[in-house]
Amino acid sequence: MFLLEHDAKLLLANSGVPVPEGILLTSPLNDATLPAPGPWVVKAQVSVGGRGKAGGIALANTRDAVDAAVTRILGLEIKGRHVHSVRVEAQVKDAHESYLGFILDPGAGGVRVLFAPDGGVDIEDGGEALKSKIAAPDEASMIAATNALAADQPDALQTVITDAAARLVPAFLQHEAMMLEINPLFVLDDGGWVAGDAKMVIDENALFRQPEVSKFIDARDPVYWETQAKRDHGFDYVEIDPQGEIGLLTTGAGLSMMLVDELIGSGLKPFNFLDLRSGGLRGDPSRIIQVMNWMADGPNVGVVLVNIFAGITHLGEFTELLLRAFKETPRLQVPVVARLVGNGLEDARKIIEESGEPITLEPDLAKAIALASSHLNRGTSS
Repeated sequence: MFLLEHDAKLLLANSGVPVPEGILLTSPLNDATLPAPGPWVVKAQVSVGGRGKAGGIALANTRDAVDAAVTRILGLEIKGRHVHSVRVEAQVKDAHESYLGFILDPGAGGVRVLFAPDGGVDIEDGGEALKSKIAAPDEASMIAATNALAADQPDALQTVITDAAARLVPAFLQHEAMMLEINPLFVLDDGGWVAGDAKMVIDENALFRQPEVSKFIDARDPVYWETQAKRDHGFDYVEIDPQGEIGLLTTGAGLSMMLVDELIGSGLKPFNFLDLRSGGLRGDPSRIIQVMNWMADGPNVGVVLVNIFAGITHLGEFTELLLRAFKETPRLQVPVVARLVGNGLEDARKIIEESGEPITLEPDLAKAIALASSHLNRGTSS
């Protein structure tokens, strides 16, 4: 779960991390009280990076300039994400910019600690200036790794980084984060520091232990709706492309990602990623109905491609649920191509043949993709 910067800063501030004073706005400024004194910076609140280069960050010296920036930025779309809110915060002036990050690295069996003495929007191109070290996922090891990375820096910067690590590492661990990046980390002339920006990704599987984060999910609708869907409905759903043409009804994260790659490689536009977790359906089509209703909201969805590899799941039972869901989702009047493989395939074939519904069974993946594509090419709607 990629937190909005505003929410990440609220969490960090509660953990003793210094952040600029700021407010969250979902509409023009009107009578809102600005963090005083100015000047200010207005930032789009979207759960993606690259806001600055997309025009989602603006500096403002007057209240009128803040109001104009808020109005403009609230109308933006950044990397497919609509800007529903902005954070207005006090500018940090005359400070040096550094970078400090912590990223969970499963392959290395630890946390990758990253440090650069000079931060900013081009940190990805920092080359040798960006240093990293793997640490065990515990407070002492992560702090020690951070201090080691900054050991060759001037004393003043070492002191700041030591203090930053002592505050950020506990916050990273407490909130079960997968990533926490502070860029820029403003180093002040008086020896203090401020988290100028914060990117924080929380493990969605740990939400039941994170009540503060769950409050954000409920308060920020529709920003976190995909995470809300997983928490409330028990499966993973991500809208990949709002203009996508093929709705995917799939199970198994790996197989679903493979299918997305296959479609994109074939020049097709999948609408969504889905791990339905069909073993948890238990005779109830509500998950499928929910997904189909989301697909119906896609303006260009012209076909649904089902991809189920059944082990424990019985394809006959799944197909019956699919048909029930299809009938209970009248808004989604598009053909369905079902690539079904595994336990109960012949039962599924018989059920589809007797149903009379516009569902085509094709166990071969390449042929199923070609069929889905042909429906789009013909513009079939029933």
